[in-house]
Amino acid sequence: MLKDQDRIFTNLYGFDDWRLEAARRRGDWDGTKAIMEKGQDWIIDEMKASGLRGRGGAGFPTGVKWSFMPKKSDGRPSYLVVNADEGEPGTCKDRDMMRHDPHKLVEGCLLAGFAMRAVAAYIYIRGEFHREGNILEAAIQEAYDAGLLGRNACGSGYDFDVFVHRGAGAYICGEETALIESLEGKKGQPRLKPPFPANMGVWGCPTTVNNVESIAVAPTILRRGGAWFAALGRPNNTGTKVFCISGHVNKPCNVEEEMGVSLKELIEKHAGGVRGGWDNLLAIIPGGSSVPMIPKSICDTVLMDFDSLRAVKSGLGTAAVIVMDKSTDLVKAIARLSEFYKHESCGQCTPCREGTGWMWRVMERLVRGDAEPAEIDLLLEVTTQVDGHTICALGDAAAWPIQGLIRHFRPELERRIAAAKPSRAA
Repeated sequence: MLKDQDRIFTNLYGFDDWRLEAARRRGDWDGTKAIMEKGQDWIIDEMKASGLRGRGGAGFPTGVKWSFMPKKSDGRPSYLVVNADEGEPGTCKDRDMMRHDPHKLVEGCLLAGFAMRAVAAYIYIRGEFHREGNILEAAIQEAYDAGLLGRNACGSGYDFDVFVHRGAGAYICGEETALIESLEGKKGQPRLKPPFPANMGVWGCPTTVNNVESIAVAPTILRRGGAWFAALGRPNNTGTKVFCISGHVNKPCNVEEEMGVSLKELIEKHAGGVRGGWDNLLAIIPGGSSVPMIPKSICDTVLMDFDSLRAVKSGLGTAAVIVMDKSTDLVKAIARLSEFYKHESCGQCTPCREGTGWMWRVMERLVRGDAEPAEIDLLLEVTTQVDGHTICALGDAAAWPIQGLIRHFRPELERRIAAAKPSRAA
């Protein structure tokens, strides 16, 4: 269990003020100039040593991603873009970080931007996060007024600007290249890669896109050392992580814990346990709505990190734990997610554009049992034709929840079909 002294987000619940004075009392903006004086390569090496993996879902090593940015400019400026679009159902960690601890993100933008030789950071925030956007803009203005941003930021001799850009609420804009398109004022549609953003990102310039949490933890890592962060969690799954626990628990919450904490401990200690007790658990979606669900038998022992969840054919994703007890209609729940992904598809790729609608319609029939047993295998086959065959991961996100349902709860689908047969025959 994470010790209090190792907690990064010390104001996650908003018990203290979010403004600069209170943030400084909590340790933000402490010695920022001294960190910058150690140099850009030192910062990137320290981030690599920490083992931090991207907290937006993909889990790519953050320090390695930063190192892809050009060290010498070819005349084009470089940019940092922060993905604060957070549209994954069940996920609300970034929102609380921006609402209660915005200076962690603002300082992180400066240090990450400096390390990548960027001239500015653009924080792309979900349009519905109205209050969070206002707080973020106020925190940025405080940092400018205190000389922490802008010309000669923190007295370092480095010029750096931070801007907030409000999106219009499309889930697809959480994908990094669709986000870049939207930031440029175009329709939010993913780009083909290569070229990757580090070569050609926003306005055709070198760009790195990182999640809010990945950037917000960077200042604490650099202050306390990469080795400190790497000592938390498990090998290749290091550090702390903010988990969002929702659904059928007694106390839904966001909580910062060590990577590799057991799923059962996470729910029992922080969320007051499953409604009706642990034995009333049916299934859990462990990483936001796009990852496959796992049944209670796996939930009993699985650890919450990238590799442990991949080993049980699921994923950590955004670490949004959605708990479903035995009162849940799992088929209806997955059908509802299928409708969400159908609605949010940008329509660029044929497998996604056609497949998401087809999968949703079959799922709606399976809710009623209005199908033949062979259609379960047909549905599974179609998910494999969508999964991995699209420009971005939205096709995967639409396919995986259905794959998890069929993998673990096929008997329930068969039972519904059998139960509905007499009424269909009549």
